[in-house]
Amino acid sequence: MALASRLLCKSKQLHAGRILLQQEHAFPVRFFAKEAAPPALKGDEMLKNIFLEVKNKFETAMGVLRKEKITIAPEDPAAVSLYAQVMKTVREKADLFSESQRIQYTIQTRTQDIPDARTYLLTLREIRIKRGLTDELGAEAMMMEALEKVEKEIKKPLMRNDKKGIALLTAEFDKVNKKLGVRREDLPKLEERLELNIAKAQLEELKKEATEAMETQKKREEFKDEEMVDVKSLDIRNFI
Repeated sequence: MALASRLLCKSKQLHAGRILLQQEHAFPVRFFAKEAAPPALKGDEMLKNIFLEVKNKFETAMGVLRKEKITIAPEDPAAVSLYAQVMKTVREKADLFSESQRIQYTIQTRTQDIPDARTYLLTLREIRIKRGLTDELGAEAMMMEALEKVEKEIKKPLMRNDKKGIALLTAEFDKVNKKLGVRREDLPKLEERLELNIAKAQLEELKKEATEAMETQKKREEFKDEEMVDVKSLDIRNFI
């Protein structure tokens, strides 16, 4: 166990803060401080308020992680579910966005100035790919087919301010959703599934990094006679 203890004490890779702040799932400052300071504030005063807002949220999140046991076992559905619940608690107490909320924010900011429907759909595809999401149902191709059908009917590119054209497209999308079996009332379940998938991916990354780090340390002379511990037995709370 000494190997694991020294490893975790020295390694930033398994620091619990990384769960919140790793590159792929980082929370930009705007998410921490959505209303950090009124428009009248400028310069150092605004930066100070933003810093305090981020600091308070981070400390709140770390407070939750110090109390909750996280089992690094991505192969165990119960461990994944528990980890997802811990991260949900972190978001609720620290007032952070969920993954789906961040995706919605990204869509809003990336598409707000796009005038036509085709570029809008292509941008959605770029966002999906960048965030590592898969289109298992083939919805994107069906949506593009729906757009082409509408544009053929109106005999011109569909603009987003064309209310009649957008109404036609919306009707076609409703048909796509019906064909795919996607209902509006199912969205909360889909969001929950997304969060579980993200939780599993994060646990897999933590397990991989812990195993690789211990294997590297095992090659050092002082650890050559020690047995590697099971990653599931590690308790991150002891090292934060």
